[in-house]
Amino acid sequence: MRWLILTSSTGTGHNMRADSLRQWTERVYGDTVEVRIHAVLENTHALYRFGVGLYNFIQRHAPILHHVYFNYLELAAMHRHARKILGRDTYTALIKEWRPDRIISVHAHTNHGFFDLARLAIPDHPVRCITYCGELAGGYGLSRHWTNPRADGFIGATPEICAAARAVGTPDDRVLFGSFLLRPSFYASDAELEAAAAATARKLELDRTVFTLLLSTGIAGANNHLAILRELAATGKKLQVIVLCAHNTSIRDQVDGFATAHPTLIIRTLGHTERMPALTRLASALVARPGTGATSEAILLGTPLIHNGIGGVMPQELITVQYCRLHTCALFAASPREVARQVVRLMEEPALADTLRANLRTARPPGHPEHIVRWIHDRP
Repeated sequence: MRWLILTSSTGTGHNMRADSLRQWTERVYGDTVEVRIHAVLENTHALYRFGVGLYNFIQRHAPILHHVYFNYLELAAMHRHARKILGRDTYTALIKEWRPDRIISVHAHTNHGFFDLARLAIPDHPVRCITYCGELAGGYGLSRHWTNPRADGFIGATPEICAAARAVGTPDDRVLFGSFLLRPSFYASDAELEAAAAATARKLELDRTVFTLLLSTGIAGANNHLAILRELAATGKKLQVIVLCAHNTSIRDQVDGFATAHPTLIIRTLGHTERMPALTRLASALVARPGTGATSEAILLGTPLIHNGIGGVMPQELITVQYCRLHTCALFAASPREVARQVVRLMEEPALADTLRANLRTARPPGHPEHIVRWIHDRP
């Protein structure tokens, strides 16, 4: 059996879920299922590739402007109809050559026209087209393009998302409440996670009795690390900060320079890393944009979360903030000073951190990625 996963590098979460699905499929079915991940927007037409780049540029520099971009894409519906997709011959050729048995979309703009093109390309081959949506809540910010009642299956991370699929006419038997879709390492036992956290602390020469803050960044490089570090230094508090820089070597060099000039803060910088479960477990708190990826990871592992709303909150992030407010399981900061203030609150109010951890546990939807994989495999 062959599975083709459709994704795009807008932000971090889509590719993370695509890779998670690949890893879980290999874990459950081994080499009996061949999985291929395809960044379909970037590899179909130059205009779409430009759009992906523009999305990430806005996220890095002016998140508030995403309200314009998001609403334009909602109205333009560039990928909703097969005949309107630019460069469709490239995608069609891939489908004809590879002949997948399952096409799984993990992106809002690959659930309609790209499904129809696949069915037209191989009419003699019964390909099943399925959507996995990792968003957490409905309302403004949930793209209408996520839901396609003509898809062969829809998997939602939360009941709210599944309800959105049913609301547009998706039959109940095609909807699965599937929970989060994170990499297998996040589902290790508590003992394994704790051992990994301890090993990481030793490697980074960190004291586990000292408050440790994890500053996250996405693959698009969106971060406010230096501004946040300046405000943390101004508090005079003793704390350790792990700064994730992804592939941004420039910001990593700047943070290393800041660390040398501010020895009161213990700062460790890391580039792209696969140790996120250990780092998230090690952290006393996590600062991250309100994306579904980092938020789902914090919820799953129970790490107190401060949503970074500096520069404004994108529509796609608003629904994540809404979900966490509903479950009272995250703090929010709209400026570097507010980030520092929230960190000091967590340091000085242990009961607040305990409450957040308890609420994170209740916000965690039941279910397991293995169930998602088996449901996709067994679709008639």
